[in-house]
Amino acid sequence: MRWSQWYIPTLKEAPGDAEVISHKLLLRAGMIRKLTAGIYTWLPLGLRTLRKTAAIVREEMDRAGAQEILMPSVQPADLWRESGRWKKYGKELLRFRDRHDRDYCLGPTHEEVVTDLLRGEVRSYRQLPLNVYQIQTKFRDEIRPRFGLMRGREFLMKDAYSFDKDDAGADESYRKMFAAY
Repeated sequence: MRWSQWYIPTLKEAPGDAEVISHKLLLRAGMIRKLTAGIYTWLPLGLRTLRKTAAIVREEMDRAGAQEILMPSVQPADLWRESGRWKKYGKELLRFRDRHDRDYCLGPTHEEVVTDLLRGEVRSYRQLPLNVYQIQTKFRDEIRPRFGLMRGREFLMKDAYSFDKDDAGADESYRKMFAAY
């Protein structure tokens, strides 16, 4: 596609509320636009960059032996209550109820979900180690969202979870992830 056909709305000046250089550059380059505090729309050039970055991350995770999964953004409160984090997490956790009056949240992290998944699937230590990862949209109701994408409310994050049979295995999984980065 020709450059003239791309939707790349550049700016000569960064908006006054853009504080850090990365935020200013992303706005001026036409990669993102602010919808509201801490929530951004990815424009074509930014989305293309985001996807290429995610592809590099996937390649490295796969090379380290991790397997990609995709867990739901909406999580049942029961899992969070079981872990004790429903009350501990605070106001950053966006909570809501469905039409049947059941409690849910938008996942700021996925420890509860992946633990629930694998405790029902892994039957023997012989299935370990198991390392899974996902690249998923997260939401945290930050008190003061600022610094553009650096401290946003909605963001894309890669998280990985290793399940190992002992501490030595966990250390080895950590070394593999460290090397991947």
